[in-house]
Amino acid sequence: MVNPDALRGQVLLEESREAVVVLDANGIVVTASRRGRQSLGIREGEELSPELLQNERTLVVPYDVDGRQERLVYLSEAGDLAAYEELRSGFTAAVSHELRTPLARLLSLLELAALPGENVAELLERARAEIDQIVELIDEVLFLAELESGTRVVSLGAEPVLPVLREVVADLEEQSARAGVELHAEGDPAATAEVRPRMLRVVARNLAENAVRYAGPGTIATLSVESGDGGVLIRVIDDGAGVGHADLPRLFERFYRADRSRASRGTGLGLAIVKHVVASAGGTVEARGGRGQGLEIRCLFPSRR
Repeated sequence: MVNPDALRGQVLLEESREAVVVLDANGIVVTASRRGRQSLGIREGEELSPELLQNERTLVVPYDVDGRQERLVYLSEAGDLAAYEELRSGFTAAVSHELRTPLARLLSLLELAALPGENVAELLERARAEIDQIVELIDEVLFLAELESGTRVVSLGAEPVLPVLREVVADLEEQSARAGVELHAEGDPAATAEVRPRMLRVVARNLAENAVRYAGPGTIATLSVESGDGGVLIRVIDDGAGVGHADLPRLFERFYRADRSRASRGTGLGLAIVKHVVASAGGTVEARGGRGQGLEIRCLFPSRR
């Protein structure tokens, strides 16, 4: 059984926006946040660079664990700031790129509408769809920014899951029918997740929309929930075309799409938002499947006992 406190601590460290390191008594790295590993090249089992420890901006917090001395080290330095700026500029560039495509299509449609003999009503309807996509992208970028800044509170009280899954399936009935995807909801009616109702709906809807957009015509996608000692598992499984094994761990990256779905009208942020919500609630996400084997997205929320 997963210890909820240990899991919360692990997620808190891993998802920290700072470079955080845990050292043993000999100065060896026990664990480090993703930011520390990626921006500073810190590796578990290796000695932390003395230059980092001696930096005047470094904060060291000593403590004992079962009689063993360890240190929690918060690192802040120019290299870390540069990495953050690189990440921020990369994200800005990605947003700009994603906006450029619907804007270009919108401009083309408006130019066509000005030509004689064109079906203006149809072109305006298509232009409206492009505007809807732009608004959706902007809304999701802002929502993700609020999640990362902590202004959106994710956890609150225990929320029944199955009614939310059924509500999402009903809301997407027309969209799934147009896509040729049969969408269902099932599972344990007593299962609850300690997450705000709004956030639970965000997770469920994004999981379902991902299946509707990418599974392909003639497929079946099922949203389900089950509870056990490991926590509450919310997942979506489809029997569609799936994605390559190399794509699976990248599905939760912002704007990442597998090759076969790059032309999709999705924003490319849905699963990134799912991951952030679940991680903020102390849970984990995972993608399973393979090319021609369908896709399964699993969201595990820890049990609160």
